[in-house]
Amino acid sequence: MRIWVERYFAALKIIIGLLMAGMVVLVFGNVVMRYALNSGITVSEELSRWFFVWMVFLGALIGLKERAHLGLDTLIRALPLAGRRAAFIASHLLMILCCALLVQGSWAQTLINLHVPASASGLPVALFYGVGIVFGLSALPILGYDLLRALGGRMTADEYIGVRESEEH
Repeated sequence: MRIWVERYFAALKIIIGLLMAGMVVLVFGNVVMRYALNSGITVSEELSRWFFVWMVFLGALIGLKERAHLGLDTLIRALPLAGRRAAFIASHLLMILCCALLVQGSWAQTLINLHVPASASGLPVALFYGVGIVFGLSALPILGYDLLRALGGRMTADEYIGVRESEEH
């Protein structure tokens, strides 16, 4: 199972790289064409915005898995083990709720916009909202796994702190 998870996140990193490359080509190409040829790429702004949104959500997913998000852990570090555990469990329950709401809302928006074409590209606007489904469905197992470990008491005191120091990378 672990190998599939690692492959999934390796694929996400590749996708993020491709999205970044696509953004660079679209935006830079559009600038060059505007100045050199007095024309442009019609879909450049729309697609680069979509690529950026997908890139941010997928990057946030990788950050969640690697515990690489910014955080303020001063209060948590001051708590005893039971307090750290309670805060960790409460925060994970809230994040699971937020992910469930994100999936529910993204699913509704995806269905609503399935046959709505985007103004410049003509692609279904549902592709834009689909990233919420991908993020939520991918984040839920990560959060659920950590929550089960915390509920089972299988975490160390330092693991209850949801962020890492930057020197640990």
